[in-house]
Amino acid sequence: MSALPREELRGLFLFEHLSEAQLDWIAANAVLEEYEGDSVVIREGDEATCFYVLLTGAIRMTRLVSGTEVETNRSDQRGAYFGATQFFVHQDTDHRYGASVRALSDVTFLALPSQEFSVEFRRWFPMATHLLEGMYLGWRNSDTVIGSRRRLLALGELSAGLTHELNNPAAAAVRATSALRERVAGMRHKLAYLAKKDIDPELLDQLIDVQERLVKQVVQAEKLTAMQQADREDEIGDWFDDHGIDGGWDLADIYVRAGLTTADLDNVLEQVGDTFMDGAVRWLAYALETEMLMGEIEDSTTRISALVGKAKQYSQMDRSPHQWVDVHDGLDSTLVMLAGKIGDGVRVVKEYDRGLPKIPAYPAELNQVWTNIIDNALGAMGGEGTLTLRTWGENDQVRIEIGDTGPGIPDDIKPRIFEPFFTTKPVGEGTGLGLDISFKIVVERHQGDLRVESEPGNTRFEVCLPTEEQASL
Repeated sequence: MSALPREELRGLFLFEHLSEAQLDWIAANAVLEEYEGDSVVIREGDEATCFYVLLTGAIRMTRLVSGTEVETNRSDQRGAYFGATQFFVHQDTDHRYGASVRALSDVTFLALPSQEFSVEFRRWFPMATHLLEGMYLGWRNSDTVIGSRRRLLALGELSAGLTHELNNPAAAAVRATSALRERVAGMRHKLAYLAKKDIDPELLDQLIDVQERLVKQVVQAEKLTAMQQADREDEIGDWFDDHGIDGGWDLADIYVRAGLTTADLDNVLEQVGDTFMDGAVRWLAYALETEMLMGEIEDSTTRISALVGKAKQYSQMDRSPHQWVDVHDGLDSTLVMLAGKIGDGVRVVKEYDRGLPKIPAYPAELNQVWTNIIDNALGAMGGEGTLTLRTWGENDQVRIEIGDTGPGIPDDIKPRIFEPFFTTKPVGEGTGLGLDISFKIVVERHQGDLRVESEPGNTRFEVCLPTEEQASL
């Protein structure tokens, strides 16, 4: 099909300042292409052969991110362009379409062959071509270097936070294991001591029964205050003194932590008698401490396993990109990953409605949203304040509010916070892309909404996500 006449070409904003000869070249080399609604115009990764200008209709542009199609733009503006937009870069470069474009309605395009257009463009605008090419190549190279560095730094921060959280239970497990080895050795020695005393086998059976009964009480031991702990130790220490057991004050702490009382010791005395009471008490102390150490190891390893599970939940390792999810899982796993940044000066308040339904979502992408918003909140508070996470349901949506007690967002800045590359952080500390990416994930990817309310001491980001599958855009 023949291209547009010169007069119509000049009506397109791209060509309005071209000379008559340049417009004639466009008219002679461009062709009109028509596509039906819902048809594919170009595919990401295919060889970039044409520079397209939209004349009529509406289009949708998408890119593949980790195997998932993400919409980046849609337009019905006459004169909007796409396709081989880097045609001005040196011709030896392998040009590929950077995105896919699909027609949302019947559309008409003006299509220019990119190679021929590149030659003419360089001849028409030699200086502009050099500037554009330098800017494009410089941006691409710096973006590659800085982007890689930024991702490594972000990964390092998250890894540091996770490592910090893993270190405490891991160290506790190591300490408990070392102590357990000593206590087991002590039990063997005490058993040998009792055997040398020619203890009656029937009495030994009774002692073992007492041991099993007391050990079972360890898991049911109540948590005592410092005052209650001290009072209980005094009682048991006095009991040991009254019954002639040397060093009883050192044993009292073990018996109290195990949840035993003087009544339990009276029962042991009744079972084994005065002759073997000293050895029995010390042997039982080893058994009780061994049980408590094993419980400590179990608690520590369980916590490590839970932290690893949260890390897998955050990264969505071994999970499908799209699934029905509980938003609380993502919020909690993000808090774990950012634990190193939260610090002791920040109080985290969770006001979760656990009765909320699961929602259809891309959880790994939502975790990016939680990370960006929470990280900004922590940065705004400067290590001191309250971070509040609240969830509730409203109008077939799950609402997630993340609030902080920082200085707030000034009114003149608030309308711009979702703009790409806009940041209030010092040079080198922020890219201005976190909230822009979050907005696109929530609004374009999940057909939800992201809004903010802010005043000094009370900034709240509210994420609204639909509870039902939405029609694909």
